Amino acid sequence: MATALLQRFANIRREEAGPALVAGLFFFCVLTALMVVRPAREALGMQRGIEAIRWLFLGTVAVTLLVNPLFGWLVSRLRRLAFVSATYLFFALGLLAFYALLVLAPASVGERTGQVFYVWFSVFNLFATMLFWALMADRYTLEQSKRLFGAIAVGGTLGAIFGPWLASQLARPLGTPALLPIAAGFLVLALGAAWWFTRLHPEARAAPAEPAVIGGGAWEGLQSVFRSPYLLAICAYVLILAVMATFLYFTRLQMVAALGSSLDLRTETFARIDMITQVATLVLQALVTGHLMRRLGVPATLALLPVTAALGFLGLAIVGSLAALIAFEATFRAVQRGIMRPARETLFTVVARADRYKAKAFIDTFVYRTGDVAGAQTEGLLKHLGMGLAALACVAVPLAAAWMALGIWLGYAQRARARTGQTEGAPA
Repeated sequence: MATALLQRFANIRREEAGPALVAGLFFFCVLTALMVVRPAREALGMQRGIEAIRWLFLGTVAVTLLVNPLFGWLVSRLRRLAFVSATYLFFALGLLAFYALLVLAPASVGERTGQVFYVWFSVFNLFATMLFWALMADRYTLEQSKRLFGAIAVGGTLGAIFGPWLASQLARPLGTPALLPIAAGFLVLALGAAWWFTRLHPEARAAPAEPAVIGGGAWEGLQSVFRSPYLLAICAYVLILAVMATFLYFTRLQMVAALGSSLDLRTETFARIDMITQVATLVLQALVTGHLMRRLGVPATLALLPVTAALGFLGLAIVGSLAALIAFEATFRAVQRGIMRPARETLFTVVARADRYKAKAFIDTFVYRTGDVAGAQTEGLLKHLGMGLAALACVAVPLAAAWMALGIWLGYAQRARARTGQTEGAPA
């Protein structure tokens, strides 16, 4: 009965159920660790106001560029589980170091420390999720990824709901610093789930249980991106995604700030948006995404978020109300996390194994944060010139059209690479 339900609603076969559940547990622990700490990041990072965040994005880009060759070196020298373990343990130790600073030297914690933590967390956030999806792309075939990635992502959504709830329950009795070692504990649990996942069944790609060292150089991911039109197109798709998300992020901050200075009112508004978004995302991931990719294909699935963005910014320009913003952001985030993200991760199932880690790391961290900077500075310029939501829509809608074309092209390029068995850095 349970297997029939899984096959009907989530496209999970009996032999895939165990690994998929463990993968969901893995993602649950990662997202719980991130979301438990996120309130502390926001509180420390915003000590100098919203405008300071635009410049913190620049710091994050610089750090991600520096970290990428280090991660590439780990991937080149260590076996898969070894560099996965090293990455998660490094971030867990970082959380413990910040905890020690907050507890043992609270007088030294000021604006500069808050900015350092904001940048560190922004890098940690992207690398933690990137590594999870890289492992999924390395374990599952293209056909499996279309069916399973949406259901696996449910674990992350549940973690994104559980993490803030846990923080709200523990912050007052234990204090905010205590959230950091709790997050580190969930990273260790995530690592245990990763080891369990890789040993549950033979590789879907008919490889040994623990493949050999990937090899190559520290900068191989960057070199692969510029050699491959396929990877460059993924870069452009992710870049525009980050720009659009940043447009929406700063629009939300400004519209909520306009409600007044009441902290309770702002908190209630943000909580309402987050709750609507998480529920909608959960439904899409559990019941829709797998069927959508299987029936409509990856090209149409990747085009859904650009269409959503174009219609949303047009709606904001016409209506300009907080209710319209809430509806738009909830829809955008739900489609992004529930449909687009699992579909985008399937793109890496047809690239070379080294690129699933090295090129993906460069794209999901440096390129994404570069999009953050571009979006923040563009929105700030429009604001400085006194232009409103109509001007933002004039930038966002043509960008969404190019974004949609990229998504469709990538879907068909993926299909061609899968058909020919191409996994190298050459064009499809």
